Amino acid sequence: MTLVRFIDLVFTLIYLVILGRIILSFVIPLMQGRVHPVVVNIYDVLTQMTEPILAPIRRVLPTFGMLDFSPLVAIILLQIIKAVLVW
Repeated sequence: MTLVRFIDLVFTLIYLVILGRIILSFVIPLMQGRVHPVVVNIYDVLTQMTEPILAPIRRVLPTFGMLDFSPLVAIILLQIIKAVLVW
């Protein structure tokens, strides 16, 4: 049971980091230059943390204009991997 909880915790943290990056990627452009430097630094850290996961998906996934579906695909793939590991 402890291993299952650890796997769940790791995948939950990954989901939250990806979700944080998604939210900030929408919020920062809306603020039109009035973004606090701390928010920009947090976004940079989240980008560095998630890029190893999202970059390979982006290379395979076709582009859809300005929309980036790689976080959605990553979350779906992570759900599948988590289900297999827990099973």
